Amino acid sequence: MREHFEVRHGDALGRIGALTVPRAGRTVETPALLPVINPNLETVAPARLEAEFGAEILITNSYIIRSTDDLRERALDEGLHDMLDFSGAIVTDSGSFQLAEYGDIDVTTREILEFQHDIGSDVATPVDVPTPPDVSREQAEADLETTEQALADAAAVDTGEMLVNAPVQGSTHLDLREAAARHADATDLDVFPVGAVVPLMNDYRYDDVVDVVAASKRGLGADAPVHLFGAGHPMMFALAVAMGCDLFDSAAYAIYARDDRYLTVRGTKHLEDIEYFPCECPVCSAHSPAEIRAADDGERERLLAEHNLHVSYGELRRIKQAIRDGSLLELVETRARGHPSMLDGYRALLDHARQIERHDPASKGSFFYCSAESARRPEVVRHHDRLARLDTPDSLLLTEGNAPSGDRFDAAWRLLPPFGPVPRALSETYPFTAELPDRTDDAACEAAARGVAELVAANPETDVTVSHDDWPASALGMLPASVTVEPLGARPDRVE
Repeated sequence: MREHFEVRHGDALGRIGALTVPRAGRTVETPALLPVINPNLETVAPARLEAEFGAEILITNSYIIRSTDDLRERALDEGLHDMLDFSGAIVTDSGSFQLAEYGDIDVTTREILEFQHDIGSDVATPVDVPTPPDVSREQAEADLETTEQALADAAAVDTGEMLVNAPVQGSTHLDLREAAARHADATDLDVFPVGAVVPLMNDYRYDDVVDVVAASKRGLGADAPVHLFGAGHPMMFALAVAMGCDLFDSAAYAIYARDDRYLTVRGTKHLEDIEYFPCECPVCSAHSPAEIRAADDGERERLLAEHNLHVSYGELRRIKQAIRDGSLLELVETRARGHPSMLDGYRALLDHARQIERHDPASKGSFFYCSAESARRPEVVRHHDRLARLDTPDSLLLTEGNAPSGDRFDAAWRLLPPFGPVPRALSETYPFTAELPDRTDDAACEAAARGVAELVAANPETDVTVSHDDWPASALGMLPASVTVEPLGARPDRVE
């Protein structure tokens, strides 16, 4: 067990956790944002990040510091915390990004880890190989061998109380990602960044990001804190947290500000296109878009960067509350409606519903059916998997109406889309207290029909009758041939 990470609350694969960083003397609450500090270009001072934004942790690049004479001397002389004027936890990258960009760097894992230790880093990173998406399997395997050697080299360095990252690579080859994660988890290293996903996010391939994270999570233990490297846009935080990511580093807040770009939880806007700020942060409350457009370059960049940080930290607070409320997937679904590619990501997440279900709490506040995607949620999968545990009588009515008063059937259960058969004794338990729209869509009925089929398969001797409220032909066609079907009545308002 990794004693430095404790999970305190969970929903889907998301969790509120406590990451203890011994060298910093800090315990960081996750999910957490790590603002990227460019040691050569300061947009918002680290001291302000800590005092005004509540930053508990940040990340900077030790390779740039080591390669720049004056920065190297200052870092060795003062230590990172005094140099950056930040008392929280400091993570340092190793130069792997530069390796990916330029093809070579002049430092080994041992050298860069020892340097990170010497300058006072709290969480260090070895020199892994960030293999880009869609490369050949041969290249991914070769790069992965290099990364795994870097992890072995890192484990051999005496790092004292400094935590060490164990990056998970493997490109878009999901079996390699899972194997790489399993290898990393077997080491004594501490934090597990999922690397080389920035190109996927830049191309709006959120479904592929979800698949990569899901594969990595399958190889990692539940006590492994996961850092999604380079995932700095708030529009995808909820999706990534729901898949089990705990840490996010963001250079986007500053990079986008330099290009007059304004972050929101629904995407990115250009300042020139905004007439009214859709935000209540201190920057947007005190300034109009016209005022910020009229500011000089430095002031405009600073104000936009501050807004971008406010919206990012605000979204993480919203996500944490959703985890506490048991409504994280509802938040993910809301965010998915902001962009078609985010909807692809949400649908990909639901492809992993069985993986999520193993960790998703069995009881929460309420289940909200918000769209056809809700029919694929882990709660529905769990119920269908457990139908075989239920004892059934010789004759059973499954009805969307009220229980009949006669004795034609031995028992009458609820027929509740999207769950299907629900014994009435369970009607007031989660998730069967679900909030459902009156205009039930086809996906909900089809999911309920799958539930009926599961129950019939587990109880072939039971005579089952289904009394439905104007189900579509697609759902009726999924019912087993042995089931007797009796419609309750027509529903002209059905959503097709």
